[in-house]
Amino acid sequence: MILKSLRVLKIVRVAIRYGLDGIAMSGLAIPRTAKLIDTLIFWRDISAPRGVRLRKALEDLGPIFVKFGQVLSTRRDLMPPDIADELAKLQDRVPPFDSDLAIAQIKKSLGAHPSDLFAYFERTPVASASIAQVHFAILKDGTEVAVKVLRPGMKKSIDEDVALMHIAAGLVERLWADGKRLKPREVVAEFDKYLHDELDLMREAANGSQLRRNFSGSSLLMVPEMYWDYCSESVIVMERMHGIPISQADRLIAAGVDMKKLSRDGVEIFFTQVFRDGFFHADMHPGNILVSVEPATLGSYIALDFGIVGTLTDFDKDYLSQNFLAFFRRDYKRVAEAHIESGWAPKETRVDELESAVRACCEPIFDRPLRDISFGQVLLRLFQTSRRFNVEVQPQLVLLQKTLLNIEGLGRQLDPDLDLWQTAKPYLERWMNEQVGWRGLIERFKAEAPRYSQLLPQLPRLVHQALSAQARHSPQEDTDLLKELIAEQKRTNLLLGVAIYVGGGAIVGVLLAQMYTRWHHFLSW
Repeated sequence: MILKSLRVLKIVRVAIRYGLDGIAMSGLAIPRTAKLIDTLIFWRDISAPRGVRLRKALEDLGPIFVKFGQVLSTRRDLMPPDIADELAKLQDRVPPFDSDLAIAQIKKSLGAHPSDLFAYFERTPVASASIAQVHFAILKDGTEVAVKVLRPGMKKSIDEDVALMHIAAGLVERLWADGKRLKPREVVAEFDKYLHDELDLMREAANGSQLRRNFSGSSLLMVPEMYWDYCSESVIVMERMHGIPISQADRLIAAGVDMKKLSRDGVEIFFTQVFRDGFFHADMHPGNILVSVEPATLGSYIALDFGIVGTLTDFDKDYLSQNFLAFFRRDYKRVAEAHIESGWAPKETRVDELESAVRACCEPIFDRPLRDISFGQVLLRLFQTSRRFNVEVQPQLVLLQKTLLNIEGLGRQLDPDLDLWQTAKPYLERWMNEQVGWRGLIERFKAEAPRYSQLLPQLPRLVHQALSAQARHSPQEDTDLLKELIAEQKRTNLLLGVAIYVGGGAIVGVLLAQMYTRWHHFLSW
């Protein structure tokens, strides 16, 4: 209780020092109070812009608040542009914790001292972030690895600080004029979830393993291998990756990397993760990306840090692909219709009005190189338009929006002339053809084939039972049979129950099996 009180006092002291009280009260209906406080605390210097003061305050408050600022910087639908831009400058590099603590954490988690686990362990960390830090090491067999160690005491610290944030969010919502629209309690709850997910390093290791499997055999993206015998909730050991940080353009050019191709590959990697896999790296800032300069893999991306990933359902992917393609084709009416059909915009929304508003947001950016436009500003205008039409930003797309902003930053750095729209359009059109064309149909038949193999042998029995029950006119048997047919229909995700009931299910099943066999033979040939 004493420690919590001291923490509250420190937060209050930092808030007063940087004038956060003035920022908070700027939205209240009592501006005179803010002026009175400024008069009483006359010795503090609050001449810097509010975004700068907020960023410095979060840095002084420590790793948890730094991470919170990073999350806030991605919510441009909630934050004023000047504050969001300044918070985006927050870096993951925070002071490392003592190496002895890291060694103790490894010993506790893996049951042995680093000197017994590794042939060599570098005491000095090579990278330090708000949640964990990284040390290089060498396994007994000579394999170079990176050891990621969770900061000690993080869970307790997070729980205490997030509890205070929940209290502050409730006050903001009640006292600030714009508080309810900004949804501060939802933002803190979202942040709480991300932080606790990142606390389990086994989850991060599993994310990295999935991403590596998704891009196995691809020359676009390299992902380190996880060494599961050395992984736990607070320590993970992965393959050490060698490359040049993507932010060091001069070194990349000197190494012979094609920067224009690198920028195009980045766009393809992003859309492949989103639309093919529905599973994407959601923390793609420059600090988490290297570029390989080895002769065999020159120019390949190297992904690091998998604590935050995004997932999309088939519905999300379908909605996004329709919207992206409609944007690329400047079919703003289709964009408006997709929003209403999905239920994300009220049914009473006029299509023509929403279409006109979207056109005003997006039309200015077409046919212009990336250096002349800002997706951050476009997204901000789209969010403002969404609020006007009571369209809520979907929670599952927040990480996607953040990642798209990261892609913008990388694109500007690698190739300012990159036209993201023209680069992405062919890929999306190809993906859509694969989903709705013959290839997509065949792939779905392949996926359903195991279910067909289970169902087809049962069809004669089910048809016989249906006809027998119909002849006997037994209500109870009819009911039991109907339940069985419904269960079969749900398991196969087809409307075969109807076909079975009228006696045509067997014919349909045989035709589907023959079609699948012939197409499989054709594709193999």
